[in-house]
This record gives sequence, C-alpha cells and structure tokens, in this order.
Amino acid sequence: MKAAVVTQDHKVSVKNKELRQLEPGEALVQTEYCGVCHTDLHVKNADFGDVTGRVLGHEGIGRVVEVAEDVESLKVGDRVSIAWMFESCGHCEYCTTGRETLCRDVKNAGYTVDGAMAEQVIVTADYAVKVPEDLDPAAASSITCAGVTTYKAVKVSNIRPGQWIGIFGVGGLGNLALQYAKNVFNAKVVAFDINDDKLNFAKELGADVVINTLNQDAVEEVNKATNNKGLDATVVTSVAKTPFNQAVDVVKAGARVVAVGLPVEKMDLEIPRLVLDGIEVIGSLVGTRQDLKEAFQFAAEGKVVPKVQTRELEEINDIFEEMEEGTITGRMVIKF
Repeated sequence: MKAAVVTQDHKVSVKNKELRQLEPGEALVQTEYCGVCHTDLHVKNADFGDVTGRVLGHEGIGRVVEVAEDVESLKVGDRVSIAWMFESCGHCEYCTTGRETLCRDVKNAGYTVDGAMAEQVIVTADYAVKVPEDLDPAAASSITCAGVTTYKAVKVSNIRPGQWIGIFGVGGLGNLALQYAKNVFNAKVVAFDINDDKLNFAKELGADVVINTLNQDAVEEVNKATNNKGLDATVVTSVAKTPFNQAVDVVKAGARVVAVGLPVEKMDLEIPRLVLDGIEVIGSLVGTRQDLKEAFQFAAEGKVVPKVQTRELEEINDIFEEMEEGTITGRMVIKF
C-alpha cells in the first residue's frame, strides 16, 4: 500500500509499506480521505522529536474491511475515523474521569503510531469513532481533528449564548472554531487574523467583527465592539506567539483564554493582571471519543461546514510548503 512516511531530512516520501496481520481488538480500515493538519507539519519537522519512518495522518476517514475475531464494536462496512487520540490505557485517573486525551500512556496517530495518510490503516476498534452516514466523508476528515479540537476548546471556554468570544487565527482550525462558537454555542464572535482573505472568509461564516491585527489595534477594536467591556473568552488556534499575548489583552476580568495552537515559543503573561482580574489561561488538547461523536453530529446537522479541498497523496510536500507560507484557506484533504 502507498503511505506518506517521514524521512530523515524532515521531508515526507510516498512509499510502499506492508501491513502486519490484525491482532485482537483491532480492525483494518480502507482509507477514503485524510486531512492535513498543522500538527503533521510539526511532526515531520521533528518539533516534538524525531519520528523518521512514521506514517503521518490523524484526520482519517475510511471503511472497515476486516475485524479481529473478538471485535464487537465495529463491523465490516462501518465508516470510521482515525483521530489523533488513537488509543488510551482505559484505566488511569484521566481515562476514568472523562479526560482520556490526557492519559500518560496515550497513543497518537501519525506520531507515536502509524497514521492515516496511507491506503490502509490498522486501528484499535474501540477507539475508531463511527462517522454519521449523512456526513460527507471529506468534510468529516476535518471534524476528526480540527473540528473536535475546536469544538472542545469552545466548550471548555465556558462561553454562553450572547456572550463575546474571540477566535485568533481563521485557518483550518479557526474557521471551524468560529462556526461552533456561532452556530452551536450561539455566541457573538470576533475573528482575529493578519490575512484579509481569511478575515473575509470569517465574515462569510458569520463573524460579528473581524480584526486584522497587522494594521488594527486589537484592544481598541474590541473595546469599540463591546462598549469597553472586553471579551468573555478567547480561543487561540494560531501558531505564533503574538496572538497568544493578544488573546489575554482583549479579555475582561474573569474571562478564560483557551490555548489550542502549538507555537514553539513561550507565552508572555502579566501575572498581576491574571491574579487581580482572575483571568484563566488553559490548554485544550483535541477531544475525547464522546466529544468527537458530538462534533460529528453537529456537522451532520449542517451547523458546521468545513471548507475542504481534495489533493493527491503525492502532493503532500507541496501542501506542507503552502501551509508554512500561510496561503491555505480551510483544509487540504488527501483523497485515496
């Protein structure tokens, strides 16, 4: 089978790989689509450590073509997802309290185990979340990571209907965060970016206010929109340090700042303001299997519509170049 494999020079090579036989609890999936995430770029660049030889991909959608004899959760023909949270231990303090993504023994598709940028993938059956049949599989690929990640982030921001939330970065993650915030949580949304095309896209998606932080003062513009009150929450999907600092600057007292993007720099925090204004800064890591089920369902209902463009597996290095240049709007999805 063909697969996108990380090479020693921080590139990706499309190679032929042989799959082993299924073990108990596993299923074989014929891949239909796999989205390309910014985390894939981090992985192939060895930002989280060298994983030469690993098959990338954690936004996979495909059909089950074989199951191990003991598998009861899946059957041949089921459409399932291959997500970043490939498997957790199932019995630690995190797994037993609804926080399985924080499991210390978690396995991650396309990072610690081979992922979904391949024609076939072996999955742990109980962790392959089923995809609603009325949800387009190419769109579902974006929900598998970008969608569930932003859904969870907006969820833990504690935003309530009618409140103001800021979304920093309107790329593959941010455009979905905007849609979940607006169409599922009924919040008022301010979109922040440095690219006018992406901000125009945010307007099309229903953003109440858009701010280009290259030529507009974020705090000043937020104060205009909120009568000097500030935002009730922010979600940062950007992969640069500056937006993280801005996300703290534009919130009101008692607000929550949710960090999602993974820049390699450190964040600057004004500790007296955090303490005196009771501002919370938290990290949000993808989502649980239950979060993914919910995220899929909202997409199936049409409340969230991912913008995707299908590409060929052989274009993977071109996609990464475009990603680094910041020229991608929406999500690139590899079609198998």
